[in-house]
Amino acid sequence: MKSKQKDFLSGARDSLPILLGVAPFGLICSVAAISVGLTPFEATGMSFVVFAGASQLAVLQLLGEGTVWIVMVLTTWVINLRFTMYSASLAPYLQTEPVLRKIPFVYALSDQAFGVSMTKFANEVPKNPAWYFYGSVSIIWFTWMISAIIGALLGALIPASWGLDFAFPLSFLALMFAAIKDKATVVAALVGGGTAILVKGLPYNLGLILAATLGIAAGVFAEKKMGGAK
Repeated sequence: MKSKQKDFLSGARDSLPILLGVAPFGLICSVAAISVGLTPFEATGMSFVVFAGASQLAVLQLLGEGTVWIVMVLTTWVINLRFTMYSASLAPYLQTEPVLRKIPFVYALSDQAFGVSMTKFANEVPKNPAWYFYGSVSIIWFTWMISAIIGALLGALIPASWGLDFAFPLSFLALMFAAIKDKATVVAALVGGGTAILVKGLPYNLGLILAATLGIAAGVFAEKKMGGAK
C-alpha cells in the first residue's frame, strides 16, 4: 500500500469515534431546518453548502424568530472565525500540496477533522500529514451529508422527545478535552463556558458571540501574561 493511501486511511480510521457525534449532529441540523419551514431539498442544500453545524443551528434559530438578516450574517461570521485559526495551524502540514487539491478540503474543514488531525500531529506527524487530514475530512463530510439527507427526509417525523440536542455537545466534548493542554486554554475554556451560561438568555444568540469573544480574549491575555512570566 502506498504511503499516501495508508495515511489517508489512517486519518479516516482515527475519525471513526467522533462520528458518534457527527451523525446525530447532521441529523438535527436538517430536522431543525424543516421545523422552521425549509423544504427537504433546501435543508439538505444548506448542510451541503454551509457545512458548519454550529452556525447552521444558530441561523435556523434566528430564522425561526424572524431576526433581520444582518444579525444572522454577523452571528455566522463570528461563529466561523475559528476556521481562520484552524487554517493557520494546518497550513504548515499542507504547504507542499497543490492548490487545486487543497481547495475542496478548505471547504470541508471542520472542528472534528481539525481536532483529530492536530491531535495526531502533536504526537506523531505522519509521512504524509496532508493525506491524513484528507482522510479525516472525507469520512466526516460523507457522514455529515448522509445524516443531513436522512434528517431532511424524516423531518417532522422525528419527535422532539428524542432529545437530539445532545449531538452538539457530544460532538465537541472529546475535542475540547484534547485541546486543553495548558493554563491559557483552561482560562479560555472557563471564561467562555462561564460567560455562555451566565448570558444564555440574551436575544439573537448574542450570548454566544459575547462568550466566544471573551473566551478568546481571556486565553490570549493569559498566554501573554504566562509567557512574560517565564
